Amino acid sequence: MNICLSYIPFLYPISLFHDWWYLLILPLSIGISIIYKALRLGSLDRFWHNVVIMSIQIILSMIGLAIALLILVQWIIPALPVD
Repeated sequence: MNICLSYIPFLYPISLFHDWWYLLILPLSIGISIIYKALRLGSLDRFWHNVVIMSIQIILSMIGLAIALLILVQWIIPALPVD
């Protein structure tokens, strides 16, 4: 009985990448770029060049969004007046 109750997926997830979860953006962005460019490009002449550029764009945009949310949550929202 205790064996069945010891693991509850949504309450106690497996912490395989718990410390390095933010590094999962690298394979995710590369995979999205490969699939998108394979479907959208007419010819595959500069396929890998386009995949690298799109992956870098995805990663930089995620970093920019993280910085913008950090500024919003840490400095702008606390500075708002409370009525």
